[in-house]
Amino acid sequence: MSSRTSPIRQPITIRRAVAGDAKRLTRLVRGSGAYEGKYAAAVAGYRVGADYIEAHRTFVAVGADEHGGRVLGFYSLVLAPPELDLLFVADDVQGRGIGRLLVSHMQSEARAAGIDRLKVVSHVLAEGFYHRVGAVRTGTAFANPPAVPWDRPEFEFRIPSE
Repeated sequence: MSSRTSPIRQPITIRRAVAGDAKRLTRLVRGSGAYEGKYAAAVAGYRVGADYIEAHRTFVAVGADEHGGRVLGFYSLVLAPPELDLLFVADDVQGRGIGRLLVSHMQSEARAAGIDRLKVVSHVLAEGFYHRVGAVRTGTAFANPPAVPWDRPEFEFRIPSE
């Protein structure tokens, strides 16, 4: 098994993001390999600011041991209207279950907030991931040039009560 697809064996902690994480989260978004080439313009000036972190339920996955407390990924849950606004995993640790862990955590947070379904407008290249973690395709978010000049798949997570 290649290192890209082997599971991370060290503990991963998910914690609430703080203002001091803003620059790291911005670097994670802007450095995403999924947004290279024709997709680069969508994140070129993107900024995850302290105000954004404060306004939304933003959580980070932090690795221990070989990752030395490094932020490996994050997500942001918007409550009204319910939407998974951002979900990013560092390129070098994709395929190791971190995205799935973040989605599971997001579903628990949504459930605790009384949300039974939430929307995701996905990047085209992440469509397979959302299928694998249980999101249901509901439609298409049409291009919105110049910011996003391509259509994007729209999904819904249905959050069962426990």
